[in-house]
Amino acid sequence: MAKKADAHHGGAWKVAYADFVTAMMALFMVLWISSQDKQILLATSSYFKQPFNALTKNSVGIVKTDDSGARRTDKSKASSAAANLDLLTALAKELNRMLKVSDVAAEKPVDMEITSDGLKVTLYDRQSQPLFEKNSAKPTAWGTFVLQNLAWLAEHNNLRMTIDGHTATGFVPISKDYGAWELSADRANASRRLMEFYAVDPQKIERVTGYADTRPLPKLSPESESNQRITISLNIHR
Repeated sequence: MAKKADAHHGGAWKVAYADFVTAMMALFMVLWISSQDKQILLATSSYFKQPFNALTKNSVGIVKTDDSGARRTDKSKASSAAANLDLLTALAKELNRMLKVSDVAAEKPVDMEITSDGLKVTLYDRQSQPLFEKNSAKPTAWGTFVLQNLAWLAEHNNLRMTIDGHTATGFVPISKDYGAWELSADRANASRRLMEFYAVDPQKIERVTGYADTRPLPKLSPESESNQRITISLNIHR
């Protein structure tokens, strides 16, 4: 009986030691977790509350999303936008040079504006320098020269385009079946045909529209001859 008692007493220390080691490990884990950042603390707390649902994209098992890719994308877009702006500015200067248009002229025959989509070119059909013969869609020598150079510039730089025709208010219809709508549409189409003749790919012309006198220029009287115009928007194609 004494031997049995001694044997029983001799094994108790092993249980006590195991409890001690477990307690130390638990203390170590608590101290380690306490030293971590807030995200790990929340994830650990979530695990003990719902151990089977805690491993989400916000848990410590998933690396936090790196936004460097987004930053690189933003930088790439900014770089592309800057390159496009440089290209459009160069195109405007080149067209002015080709047409010998003075920047200081009181009434320029051609106006250019850089937009979010590309380069907007307005060709004015004024009496002093007409694009088309009076009350017709037949281009003058000047109109042909302008559209030829514009066609070359667009095709050389792989640009897409839209062509819009406009008239000034007060146009006297040639006949009851031919008014401002017909004239503006015919002039836009005549511009398209001429630019295609001078090598513009028809697939790059996205829209041809006649607006009659419904879209006068701002700060001008609807009757102003400057409203008699063709607007060609050159869009960068990617």
